[in-house]
Amino acid sequence: MFTLDIPGFGLVKLEHLVSDFTGTLSVDGRLLPGVKDRLNRIAEFLKIHILTADTFGRRGVHWGESSARSVSSKGNAMISRKKAMCTCWGAEKVIALGNGKNDRSMLSAARIGVAVCLHEGCATEAITSADILVMSSVDALDLLLKPKRG
Repeated sequence: MFTLDIPGFGLVKLEHLVSDFTGTLSVDGRLLPGVKDRLNRIAEFLKIHILTADTFGRRGVHWGESSARSVSSKGNAMISRKKAMCTCWGAEKVIALGNGKNDRSMLSAARIGVAVCLHEGCATEAITSADILVMSSVDALDLLLKPKRG
C-alpha cells in the first residue's frame, strides 16, 4: 500500500494504478520514452493494470519485462470494463490515468483520476471527470514517484 497525504485532498491509500494505453501511455501505438522505466519502479509499490482497446495492435510489443498487467476489450465493453476494474479493487485504492471520452467513468470512480493530455488531445469529459490534469505520461507517473511535487 502506498500512502499520500495531499493538502486539501486528504489521506490517500493506494494499491492499484489503472491506466488507459492509447493516447495516455503511448502515441500512435508506441510507448512513450520513460514510461516503461517508471511503470517498473511504480510496480514495486502498486499493482499496475493497463486497459486498452489496442487500437494499433501493439500493446504486447511494449511490456516485455514490465510488471504491468494488460487487459483489452473493444468498443463500449471497454468503457464499462474500465470502471468495473476500478470498483472491483476498491475505487478508493485506485489512481487512474486516461485521456479519452471512454475513460471518464474510470477517472471519476478512482480515488485519484488523472487526465493526461498528449498529442492527440484530451476529451473534455476526461478532463472534467479527473482530479488532476497533466501534459505528459511522465508527469502523471512522476506524481507517484515524486509525491512532494503536488
